Order: sequence, then structure tokens, then C-alpha cells
Amino acid sequence: MRMAIPLAIAVFGFAVSFGVVARAADMGIVAPIAMSLTTFAGSAQFAAASVVGTGGGIAAAIVAAVLLNSRYLPIGISVAPAMTGNAVKRFLSAQLVVDESWAVGHLGGGRYSRGRLLGAGVVVYCAWVGGTAVGVLGAQYVGDPLRFGLDVVSPVLFLALLKGQISDRRALVCALLGVAVALSLTPFASPGVPLIASTVVCLLGLRK
Repeated sequence: MRMAIPLAIAVFGFAVSFGVVARAADMGIVAPIAMSLTTFAGSAQFAAASVVGTGGGIAAAIVAAVLLNSRYLPIGISVAPAMTGNAVKRFLSAQLVVDESWAVGHLGGGRYSRGRLLGAGVVVYCAWVGGTAVGVLGAQYVGDPLRFGLDVVSPVLFLALLKGQISDRRALVCALLGVAVALSLTPFASPGVPLIASTVVCLLGLRK
């Protein structure tokens, strides 16, 4: 939990930004907070709010969120051996497996600590839900999130997570290839597609 505190600070700022964006998209007060409580996925929630805010339908918002969250399939597979207990216990524990807790929980060599995953997940979860509430309830006082630089919180956060995963030249090459693929597809591909394509390249780093 202590290891996750610096990440949680960044997540809190990101969540405040989401709350403001959600209010601007006329999602109301309850819906954004309920979404953070149940979905707990920053980029997917931003995508859904953006689609709704620009006049898109619910189906389009759901598709965008699912595409962005598809990365949790390989993440879930990687941490599955560490998740012990019955199906209900594993299901509830999986709610706390996000990018930040996944990075903190990694012990190296593809091994994960259940204690680290859940401990970091609890801290990040509280930061995300709390930040969303602050953003939603104080949207009129916060104003444009860009004034506070909240638009750079997410990229900086993910760069910090990436740094801890690059342990050798192969990992660095895969990371750079993933960045190149994502940047090249972003101008014309649908939301979520560049991320999925880049993860395919990055998975090459798992090969021995």
C-alpha cells in the first residue's frame, strides 16, 4: 500500500479530471461516481464520457470502453496464478487489478504477489473513486482541467509504470515499438485499437 501512494496521488488528479469531464458531458452526479465504483478503469471511463459528451450513443460508448479495457485480458492471465481462493473471491480480487497495482505487484520473471496486487489496488481504488467525487461535486469550482495540467497526469503516470518494467534491452525495444505502433495508428484508428495493436508488439518481450 505504501508503494502505491505516489501512484495514487496521480490517479486522484486523473480522477478529478474525469469527474469534471463527466459533468460537462451531462452525466449528472450519481452516474460518474457509480461508474468509478463499478468500472474502475480510467481510460475506458474517459472514452465513454467523451463519446457521450460529443453526442454518441450508449452503444458506441460501451464499445470504446470495452476496446480500451481489453488489455485486462492478458493482464488477468498474467496474475491468475497469484489469485487463490474460490471463484467469488477471485472475482472480487480481480476488481482491484489495474495498471498501477499490476505494476506494483510484479515480482519479476512473470511472478506476482497477491498481497501487493490487492494492497496497491485498494489504495488506487480509493483515490480513483474519491477523485471522481471531488471532480463531479466541485466541477464548477475546478473549471477547465487543462488549467492545472491534469491532461498530462495520465501519460506521466503510465511512463512511470513503464520505467519499472524495462529491465533489459529487449524490453526497451518492445516498448519503443509499442509506442511507434500506437502513435502511427492514433490519427485514423478507432479509440482503443492503437492500444490493442501496441500491446501485441509489447507481448513479444515475454518470449524467451
